[in-house]
Amino acid sequence: MFKKLFGLDNKPKTLPDDFVNPIKVDLHSHYLPGIDDGCKEIEESVNILKILQEKGYRKAITTPHVMGDFYKNTPEIILGKLEEVRAAMKKEGLTIELEAAAEYYIDEWFDEKLLNKNLLTFGDNYVLIETGFIQPPPNLITSIFNLKMAGYKPVLAHPERYQYFEPGSDIYEQLMNSGVLLQMNLLSIIGYYSPQVKKIAEHLVNHKKINFIGGDTHNMKHLFMVQEQACRSPFYAEVVKLPLLNNEL
Repeated sequence: MFKKLFGLDNKPKTLPDDFVNPIKVDLHSHYLPGIDDGCKEIEESVNILKILQEKGYRKAITTPHVMGDFYKNTPEIILGKLEEVRAAMKKEGLTIELEAAAEYYIDEWFDEKLLNKNLLTFGDNYVLIETGFIQPPPNLITSIFNLKMAGYKPVLAHPERYQYFEPGSDIYEQLMNSGVLLQMNLLSIIGYYSPQVKKIAEHLVNHKKINFIGGDTHNMKHLFMVQEQACRSPFYAEVVKLPLLNNEL
C-alpha cells in the first residue's frame, strides 16, 4: 500500500534482493510527535519504528529541532516525549531501542544553551548541529570552538545541503581538521533536495569525508524514500563501505 501511495511500486530494485544493510543504528530523525516539523501523531512514530525494526535496525536516535524561538524544545520536553513514545512502543511489543538527542540550530540562543551545558548528546558526547542553508551564522566557528572546549564533539548535519559550501571547497577539510564530524542525509544521494546537493554528497563520499549517515526522516514518506530508494541505490553500496560510526552508537 505504502509503495503504491508514494510511487515506489514500479521502481526497479538496484541492489540484489539478498543485500543486507550493514547499518544497524538509525541516526538523525524527527520521530517524537508534535514538537517540531516531524511526526504529528504518536501512531506514526510507532509505525515508523516498527518498520525500522523489521528492516533490521537495533536502535534509532531521534533528534528534534532546537531552534531559537521557533522550536523551543528543552531537554525536559524532548525526554518527556521520548518516554511517551517508548511506552507506546512497549505496548506494541517493539524491541528496537529509541534514544533522543537534538538537532541544534547555531543561532544567537545556542551559545547560551552551551554555556549552561544544557545540551542533549548521543554516543560519545556527540552534539548534532545545523545552520541556515544560504549563509553561515557569524558565530559558527566560535560555537564549534566553544563546543569542543566544553568537552562536546560537534557533528555537522547534512553538510552537503549548505549552499555556501562548494563541492571542491576546502571548508570540509577545515571543519574536519578542527574536529568536526560530518553527517550526510541519505535522501541527498537520490537527488531529493536538488541535483547540486546530490553532486556534493557524492563528492563527500568519494573523498571519504563522511562520518555518519542519517535519514533526516520526518514522516512516513521520508522513511520509504530512504529505505526503498536511497538504501536500494547502487551508490548506497559505496556509502556503507566508509568507516562510518553509526554502529558504534
